[in-house]
Amino acid sequence: MKHYGSFYIDGNWVEAPSASPFVLIDPANEQPFASIGMGTATDVDHAVAAARRAFPAFSETSREDRLVMLERIVEEFEAREDQVLAAVSAEMGAPRSMKAHTRTGIDAFKQTIATLCDYDFETSLGNNIVRREAIGVCGLITAWNWPVQLICTKLSAAFAAGCTVVWKPSEFTPLSALALAEVMHAAGVPAGVFNLVNGDGPTVGSAICRHADVDMVSFTGSTRAGVLVAEAAAATVKRVSQELGGKSANIILPDADLAAAARWNAARAFSNTGQSCHSPTRILVQRQQLEPLVQLLRQESAKVRVGAPQDAATTMGPVVNKAQFERIQKYIQIGLDEGARLVCGGVGRPEGLDSGYFIQPTIFADVTPAMTIAREEIFGPVVAVLAYETEDEAVAIANDTPYGLGGYVFSTDPRKAHAVGARMRAGRIFYNGAPSNNVAPMGGYKQSGNGREMGVFGLEEYLEVKAMIGFDPLVPA
Repeated sequence: MKHYGSFYIDGNWVEAPSASPFVLIDPANEQPFASIGMGTATDVDHAVAAARRAFPAFSETSREDRLVMLERIVEEFEAREDQVLAAVSAEMGAPRSMKAHTRTGIDAFKQTIATLCDYDFETSLGNNIVRREAIGVCGLITAWNWPVQLICTKLSAAFAAGCTVVWKPSEFTPLSALALAEVMHAAGVPAGVFNLVNGDGPTVGSAICRHADVDMVSFTGSTRAGVLVAEAAAATVKRVSQELGGKSANIILPDADLAAAARWNAARAFSNTGQSCHSPTRILVQRQQLEPLVQLLRQESAKVRVGAPQDAATTMGPVVNKAQFERIQKYIQIGLDEGARLVCGGVGRPEGLDSGYFIQPTIFADVTPAMTIAREEIFGPVVAVLAYETEDEAVAIANDTPYGLGGYVFSTDPRKAHAVGARMRAGRIFYNGAPSNNVAPMGGYKQSGNGREMGVFGLEEYLEVKAMIGFDPLVPA
């Protein structure tokens, strides 16, 4: 069993003698396969000091210099893509065929390059100049469910803005983080601009949030953890940008193509074993169309192939760890106990799989808005189908949640779909299963977070706004 005991600080791999080991369990067979060193507040101090030293020079680099650096990162990442994907598969059980884990990360850097090319850091506002400058040292804290995409979205925007960073990945997905650190090193990211400290939230995460020399924290994770991040950061009045939990609703309007909606929803809801905060876990369909949709969803779910990540036929692997497995099993049982109708799936592992954290793709019908499985984020391959009578009722059900991350509308009438989407209280609304992209801002309403990622809005999270008053706006900077 290999031990990974180093952190990446100030351009070097640093052995952390005080770090205690954390054992990684292969979610596909429940066997230990590696261990990592866990950082301390002292390790965070060293990383933040390196980032602080590097910030003045890096923040003053030209747009052209930062573009060259971002392009080198893309080049090195693409050369090591298979290595990064293998790490993701080993640590969280994602199928080896699921290249979205790495491609979304690469695409995040490519989009940031395009955004940076066109972005104006100085603009005129009346007789004033509005200038946007790098905010400073940024603490980046990411979840385990999309370990590559999440950090690449943050890193690319921070680098484009001229910020230096200290990153704490999830302790459950550290191997892909270490592989990405190798990408940064090979790409020649200047010493101190990128720093990585492995560890847990209460120790390393809290130290980053509380640190007086960290100017901004960008966090992706659960709403519960997001509250703790905000509390820890409050004493130093730093900016906090968060993408948190979700309970996204998919409103299928009566004129929609039911087969297309069912096909898309099953693919999206069971992708990444349901471990996605934007997952459309609540399907809302008009009552008269409930049974036809349920039959279509049953057919689509039967196409899911649950199995070992290394098997090319596998479309859905295990969930990340034992705690997540037990949590999802509990929610499935709650759904049964509260009277929801089980369409497919259920408690226990899929047939033929006696070990590993595998979950049956599960769909419930006859779910009411008050049921637990319709209100709480499960973060697994569990879908609740709810019936509505009127369009107004559908929108009310969709909005009746403390979350507001994503929403979906299916209809053959774009105007009607637009009107419904505009009434949904969520940060991203998708029409007829439109694919996501890195240009549109990503973020949530209510307890799904604050701030935005991706594109121009994501870049500006890492920038301060300065008003230059009395300066001639016609004079170039």
